[in-house]
Amino acid sequence: MQIDFQKSPDGLVPAIIQDAVTKKVLMLGYMNREALEKTMAESKVTFFSRSKNRLWTKGEESGNFLLVQDLKVDCDQDTILIQAKPLGPVCHTGADTCWDEKNVSNDFLATLEDIIADRKNNPTDKSYTASLFARGINKIAQKVGEEAIEVVIEAKDSNDDLFLNESADLLFHYLILLQAKGFQLADVISVLKERHK
Repeated sequence: MQIDFQKSPDGLVPAIIQDAVTKKVLMLGYMNREALEKTMAESKVTFFSRSKNRLWTKGEESGNFLLVQDLKVDCDQDTILIQAKPLGPVCHTGADTCWDEKNVSNDFLATLEDIIADRKNNPTDKSYTASLFARGINKIAQKVGEEAIEVVIEAKDSNDDLFLNESADLLFHYLILLQAKGFQLADVISVLKERHK
C-alpha cells in the first residue's frame, strides 16, 4: 500500500473512519506514517493528534476503540478509508458519530440474520426459530417448501396483503435454512454478482 505522506507539508493524511457494517461515516482524523504503522500492527485505529501533538489511539482513555476490519487508499494515494468496528460511541460528546448521527444499520435483513444466528447459538424453549434448528435440516427445508407453495398460491390470487405476508414467511424461513447450512444471504448475493458479470 503506497501512501503519499509528502503531499501535505506536515506529513499528515486524512483518515476517514467508516463503520464496517452500517457503512456510516463515524469520524475523520489524521495519520502520519507512524500512526498508520501502529494502526496496522495493532488493528486499532491510531491517529496523529494535532492538538496533543502525539500519536493517539482512539479509545485509549474511554475504551471505545475502533477495531480495523479493512483499510483502503484512494486513487490519489493521499486519503485513507478505514472500515472499523466501533466499541462504543465514537465522538467525545458521547454521540455515535462526530456528526451526531445514530450509527444503526438500515439493512433489516442483516439485523434479522443476527437474530436468527442468536437463536441458533443461544436456543431457548420459547423461540420458534430455535425449535426449528432443534428439529434439524429436514424440518427447516420442509418449512421452506411449504412457504414457497403458499407464496405461489397467493400469487395467483388478488389479495396483496396475504401475498406479502406469505412472502415474508418464505424469506424468513429461507434465512433460517441458509444459517442451518452455514451460509448467509451475502453468500447468495455473491453468486448472483458473479452471474451478473
